[in-house]
Amino acid sequence: MTESITDYTAQIARIRKLAQEKDVLILAHNYLNDEIQALADITGDSLALSIAAAETDKSAILFCGVHFMAESAAILAPEKTVLLPNMEAGCPMADMVTPEGIEKMRTQYPGAPVVAYVNTTAATKAASDICCTSANAVKVVNSLPDKEVILVPDRNLGSYIASRVDKVCHLWDGCCPIHDELGADKMRECLSSHPDAISMAHPECIPEVLEQVDQVLSTGGMLNFVRNSSHSTFIVATERGIACQLRKDNPDKTFIFPDYEFICEDMKRVTIDDVESSLNTFEHRITIPEDIRRDAHRALERMLAIPRD
Repeated sequence: MTESITDYTAQIARIRKLAQEKDVLILAHNYLNDEIQALADITGDSLALSIAAAETDKSAILFCGVHFMAESAAILAPEKTVLLPNMEAGCPMADMVTPEGIEKMRTQYPGAPVVAYVNTTAATKAASDICCTSANAVKVVNSLPDKEVILVPDRNLGSYIASRVDKVCHLWDGCCPIHDELGADKMRECLSSHPDAISMAHPECIPEVLEQVDQVLSTGGMLNFVRNSSHSTFIVATERGIACQLRKDNPDKTFIFPDYEFICEDMKRVTIDDVESSLNTFEHRITIPEDIRRDAHRALERMLAIPRD
């Protein structure tokens, strides 16, 4: 981000006023630019935001994130208008798996249920049996009675799950390009340079990175862990947008990122001007065919029915 939040103060105030007048709840993912997170009513990870969308009494939701996130909100809250500020904000990992590909894997591994990461399209969720998040993935897989499961689309999250469950896991060969490209050497250098820091990595990172860190955590898990920790310095191996909330919650703590760009360009496509424009025009509306929405909702509801810790 090249400008400070202070530079956006007037625009943020204007956007909040407009959202109030139009009965819109503004949600922002933790990977968005700081000024977007500053104007949001709620910030969080993709699933937490979608649940917030379903629970709000507002008539419309402006989802500052990527396409599959807004789709999840529309799946869980079909009676509400769901807006995505920038239709170019996609997710390469979500695009790596298709319903047709899932059907081929079902043929290859008959009887194995498909567990779809929430970072997938509505059509992929609809073709799956149950969804999971990076936070509850192990719990979801352990809840299934089957001895074999199909995990889509992230091979790194899949590998992490497989190392922690007593099941045969068949992995789709997809990944988050941003997390996948953080090399083990870069992580090792960072750890060596900051030996007193507590290290955290998202399970979308490669196994060779996860093996080196103290904690493997989801985005929300990282925020909660740091908030409740007495340590003062943390190495953070995930998208740099999380620093906004980390610093807001913990102004006296230090956060270090590996010497790696760790920027999701798709998340950064959403600008504050996009947000204001979307509120003014009520574009772009996310709609999902009812047959796909119904089946995707079933997969999400099966996950949500599992008791949370």
